[in-house]
Amino acid sequence: MIVARHVEFRIQQLTVLVVDDSMFMRKIVRSLLNNIGVKKILEAADGIAALEEMRQHSPDVVVLDWEMPLLNGPEFMRIVRSPGVFPWPDIPVIMLTAHGERRRIVEAVKLGVNEFLAKPVSAKMLHDRLISILAKPRASVQVGDYYGPEPRKLAPGDVEPQISIDNDLELKAAL
Repeated sequence: MIVARHVEFRIQQLTVLVVDDSMFMRKIVRSLLNNIGVKKILEAADGIAALEEMRQHSPDVVVLDWEMPLLNGPEFMRIVRSPGVFPWPDIPVIMLTAHGERRRIVEAVKLGVNEFLAKPVSAKMLHDRLISILAKPRASVQVGDYYGPEPRKLAPGDVEPQISIDNDLELKAAL
């Protein structure tokens, strides 16, 4: 109960950057975030604008679309997850996209996203991903070309893709 209150308080303190080329979708996500208690919401219509917003406002979490002009979601992730190049390579990122195909989920994991959501999205789904980021933070790791959140350890029977660190980065998908 105390942990839940603490996490809800932290959600209210977050600054979230919503990156989507659709103004309509940004408005929907803004509304969902407001409904779950997020008060500070920034917006960007593409990856380039998002990088500038990050430099100016240092958000706590990014909600990122896949398909955008100029700099798309995967290209944005490659820049952000570059320690030594980008100043905040550990920022939590939730990929929110209409592209929920298995290969995209696998690619998103390899790019270092913290959480993945397929559109359409509900406030509960977004809330659950924020709780996961806040209540169960994962340290960032560097393995080969991969830099991002430490892979989850999944129980047998789970169906989410995971990456595990053995000798090299290996994607294990149970889908």
